[in-house]
Amino acid sequence: MERKLAHIERIIKISLIPNADKIEKVQVLGWECVAKKGEFKEGELCVYVEIDSMIPKCIWSGFLWKEGDLKDKYRLRTCKMRGVVSQGLVLPVSILGNDVFIDTDRGMIERNEGEDVTELLHIEKYIPYIPAHLQGEVEGDFPFFIPRTDETRIQAYPQLLDIMRGKEVTISEKADGTSATFYLKDLHFGVCSRNKELKPNDNNLYWKIAKQYDIENKLRFINQDLQGIEFAIQGEIIGQGVQSNKYKLEGNRLYVFNVYNISEHKYLEHEEMQKFCESLQLTCVPPLGQIILNHTVEELVELSKGYTLLNPEQIWREGIVVRGIKEEVIEKYGRFSFKVINSNFLLKYEDS
Repeated sequence: MERKLAHIERIIKISLIPNADKIEKVQVLGWECVAKKGEFKEGELCVYVEIDSMIPKCIWSGFLWKEGDLKDKYRLRTCKMRGVVSQGLVLPVSILGNDVFIDTDRGMIERNEGEDVTELLHIEKYIPYIPAHLQGEVEGDFPFFIPRTDETRIQAYPQLLDIMRGKEVTISEKADGTSATFYLKDLHFGVCSRNKELKPNDNNLYWKIAKQYDIENKLRFINQDLQGIEFAIQGEIIGQGVQSNKYKLEGNRLYVFNVYNISEHKYLEHEEMQKFCESLQLTCVPPLGQIILNHTVEELVELSKGYTLLNPEQIWREGIVVRGIKEEVIEKYGRFSFKVINSNFLLKYEDS
């Protein structure tokens, strides 16, 4: 699902914040935000803007700028106020001005709950600086026959918890690095970043990892062994030169989180993926166990908190990824798989 950065939603709940006279806690979908006290009412529509949005400086956003700040865009981050972690921005629908309503052949109708207003508000996604060794020379677009690696945050789709309630799920650590895809299709070996396929280059980290783990030969071997079945391996590269190397590692490592059967258009299930990686001497992202999914968003956020298994030092893990033991596709949502980000990680590292 493509991420909406600003959308119209309904306010679910408003709660008091102890010892706070001017602010209160507002819940939208599965997100909790701090807002001006008395500005909103439970049940009314609002504009919700997600973290990692780049907000333009204009009439409705001017309060975000400090005096003398000359930047023309504001990056919305996770923050903590009076002990409450705030993730996102809640704004009145009046900021849309005349665009609160749409003129159609049926007359003026109010915009719908869930409607994307990102473009209308000129909001863009924050794109972190990409070092030269991660950019590489582009071969072409990301292959259309392989799903991209983006995971949905559960706060954006809390209704998934009701749909999948009572199901057995697996939990794994979400590693903070750069995602890579390696594939074999029609005997062509390809190496991709999150969005592009890259030309072979000994100075490019993605290609270095491909050679470090001998992935091309491993995929060709399994292709012959299984009589032509083609696979894509997707994983997270961590270590030196990646995301400030929060794990304090020497060199670089690859941790696999997906194996996709290109020939049959499906992901390998949890146990299949583990056996596949073991046979090719590749390491999966650290498993954290299995549970029956009877949790609220808040309980899953608490579950996401903890230290990484990628380094024995006490370093916050980025979060967790939750998937079914068996692969499942849910109508309107797609593959059942979501991430929960550790708020302690965000508060410590989001500015780095």
